[in-house]
Amino acid sequence: MLSHRFQSAFIAAALLVGGAFSASAVQAQQRDVAKEEANRQLVVNFYDRFFNKHEMEAADVIVESYKQHNPYVPDGKAPFVNFFKDTFQKNPQSRAKVVRSAADGDLVYLHVHSQRSPEQRGAAVVDIFRVQDGKIVEHWDVVQPVPEKSANGNTMF
Repeated sequence: MLSHRFQSAFIAAALLVGGAFSASAVQAQQRDVAKEEANRQLVVNFYDRFFNKHEMEAADVIVESYKQHNPYVPDGKAPFVNFFKDTFQKNPQSRAKVVRSAADGDLVYLHVHSQRSPEQRGAAVVDIFRVQDGKIVEHWDVVQPVPEKSANGNTMF
């Protein structure tokens, strides 16, 4: 027979776990999957037009008050465009292949193979965009160079 203290702890743990599952189920029911998909498509289309085709007007989906978390790129739409306009002029063959994408709420996640030129190994990039009212308002990224040799047989993509 279980001690009273153990029974109380067991019941409390069961209630917490059950509550977590219930909260997850409610949260999943509240997701607007159609809106998330629209946000994902908005970002993927922007990314292709801007980073592959180098179409500066693709940045029309970015708000003027765009908040940037990459420490090398300034805040604001115009500074963002100018930064990459210069980069694209110096690297006209630069490309960024979106390998996978996902959306959750107002966030869109991209896993990207970015290269300044076809002969470079490039970098694995995870970009996170926040979308509000059909516009890109904020961005985070993590960039990892693709090494010449890997400690395993897996690719970064």
